[in-house]
Parts: sequence; C-alpha cells; structure tokens
Amino acid sequence: MLHAAVRGPITPATEQLLSHALARAEEGGYQALLLELDTPGGLVTSMRAMVSSILGARIPVLLWVGPNGARATSAGVFLVAAAHVAAMSPQTTIGAASPVEMGGKDVDPTMAEKIKNDLMSYVRGLAESRGRNSAWYQDAVDAAVSVTAQEAVMTGVVEMLADSPRDMLAQLAVRGIPAPGGTLRFDPQGVRLDSYDPGLRHRMLSWLLDPQIAYLLLLGGIAGLFFEFTTPGAILPGVLGGLSLLLALYALSILPTSTAGILLILFAVVLFVLEIFVTSFGMLSIAGLVALFLGSLILITPTPGLEGVPLATIIVTVTAVAAIMSLCLVLITRAQRRRGMHGLDAMIGLTGRITKWDRQEGQVFVRGESWKAVSSGEQALAVGDRVRVVAARGLTLTVAPENQDARESSPSQ
Repeated sequence: MLHAAVRGPITPATEQLLSHALARAEEGGYQALLLELDTPGGLVTSMRAMVSSILGARIPVLLWVGPNGARATSAGVFLVAAAHVAAMSPQTTIGAASPVEMGGKDVDPTMAEKIKNDLMSYVRGLAESRGRNSAWYQDAVDAAVSVTAQEAVMTGVVEMLADSPRDMLAQLAVRGIPAPGGTLRFDPQGVRLDSYDPGLRHRMLSWLLDPQIAYLLLLGGIAGLFFEFTTPGAILPGVLGGLSLLLALYALSILPTSTAGILLILFAVVLFVLEIFVTSFGMLSIAGLVALFLGSLILITPTPGLEGVPLATIIVTVTAVAAIMSLCLVLITRAQRRRGMHGLDAMIGLTGRITKWDRQEGQVFVRGESWKAVSSGEQALAVGDRVRVVAARGLTLTVAPENQDARESSPSQ
C-alpha cells in the first residue's frame, strides 16, 4: 500500500499532492492509498477537488487522522467523510466545519444560509455514502461542533481508533476494506507500506502559498522595481523584483486576499515615487509608510486553516522596506544636488592664470588644462593675471579678474 501525508492547510498544493499520489498508487498496482491527515482546514475549492479525487479513485482511500495531537477541522471534515475507511489516533480531534467568507469575516445571513445549506447537504451525502453518522457531520457544518477521537468512534463519525498507520492496517486485515469490487482482505504481515514523496514541485508550491512568503515576495518585488526605476541600469534589482512580484501575484490570486490591501500598498508606492519629484519635507514618505502598514495589515486575513501575516512580521518588514526606500531617496537627492557639478558646470568658481590674451579673449590655464576664454566685461586682462571662471558654454570659459583690486603680473609669452 502507498502512504501519503497531508499536513497543513488545504490548498492547491495539497490538492495536487493527493491527485499525484492516487495516480502513483493506481499505476503502481497498489491495493489502496493510506492518507495521513493533519489539517486545520483551508480552501473550499481545493477541498472539493480532493473529495472528487477520492470519490473517483479506482482503489480504496484509507484516511488516518494522526499522529497524536493532529486535527481534521473545517475542510478536513469533508475529507474524512469521503474516505472509504476513516480512523483517528487517540489524542486527535475532528469538527468545526462552519463556513466563513474568504476575507475571514462572517458572511451575511442570506449568503451564509445558502453556503451552509450547500455544504451541509454535501457532507451529509458523503457520510451517508460511507455509512457514517450523517447527522453529526451536518452539525459540524451547522453548529461547528467538534469531538475527540474516542467520541468520534462511539458516535459513528469514524470507524476505529488506531495508534499508527500500521495499527490501522492490522485492524483492517480483520475487518476488511470496502472496495469497488467487494471487500478487500489481506495478510497484515505481508503488507508493504511505501511512503510517497511529493517531490520538489510540491514543496515549492507549498512554500509559495504560505501567506508570509507571499507577502514578503510582494514587498520585495515592489522594492526591487522601485529601485530599478529610480536608478536605471542596475538590472539585477529589476529582474529579481519582477520575478518576486509575479510569484506573489500568483500566490495572492489563490490566497484569501483583500483588494483594499493591495490598493493601499500600491498607493504607498505612488507616494514614495512622488517624494522624489515633489518637495514635501517627508510628508509624502510618512503617508506612504502609513498606507504600507495598513495595506499589509489587511492584505491577507485569517480563514479556517490559513493564518494571516503576523503583526510582528508586518512591523519588521515595513520597517525594513522604509529603510530601503529612505536610502534610495537619500541617494537620489544627493545625485540631484550634484547633477549641476559635473561637466563644464564644475568649472564655475575655479581659478586659473592667463597664458595668452588679445583684447577680450585668449587662453587660460585652469585645473591643469588649457582652455579658450573670454572676458566677462571691459576689464583689462593680461598674460599672467589670476582669473576666476564665472560661466562656461561649449568649450569656452568666461572669466573675470580674481581680485579686482590687484593684478599679478608676469612676463609676456
């Protein structure tokens, strides 16, 4: 038999895990798939897809809620109801399957009634098809009831208590496993339990769908693109920022995301950009930080099985992003202030000595170089005079005497 573990929230990653595990079990000639479950719940769409996979499987799907301390709540209740055989470790719980809105808020009464009635009939049908206590499963959705493993066995919610997958198989060897072609019986001593490795793809997808990772990728992507746009030519920040932003948008399209949160974060970026071009004495930056914090706070809200981004993570991340943005603004401001100090503009204010002069024009030696120069007025200038550059245009400098009251003299050249 093939053994696969589903731990954590029910997401498209776990949906793919079950689908691939079933395909592997069916193609590999395994007699059954033993699913180890420990979940706080998750997305209804993924749960329905997993239930459909179990119902359409050509081999029995055995489900064990374990190890000790595990739970099958919210969406996990439906998976237990759909399994051909369900067992629980002694110190586990099951229940609390009441629906909530994607944003984590209670739904309005009319919509709540529709959703609840749909899920109640859905789980009741699953439980009845497996001969389990359909009334309890209905109450798990209607009243969010929960029971321990012992209570679940006593009330017919699951078939048995089992300390481990091996213990479950030992009990099933006596009872038999209901299968499409009849009851499946086997020798427990000769059963080989192979573990299913979901592979790197599943681990990467599970990592990506973590709300904290999606949040960090979003802010990292925005920061990278901001740096690239404000300092063109860096290349690497823009590439990494674009990749991070695309991955974040994929994750946020699946996770329970608030549109207002995304808009607030984008508004914060707009304020940061405006700070570069508008003199606001830091007010735009402060407003941007407030918008960034509020947007981060409501970006991903908790739902059953999916926790939101912790406040500590938000504070640390927003502080780090604020520091990066501030550094970029400081560098940009310095670059703007020094922009006029490059090229010929940098010559203004420098002093030099006249090396050749005829009436109002000649050549001056400034900063180790010989330049064409013209006089700024009617002052009489001569070779050897000390002059100061007052303007620069093209390759010609406009000069004036360094000291109007005194003139240095030297032999003519």
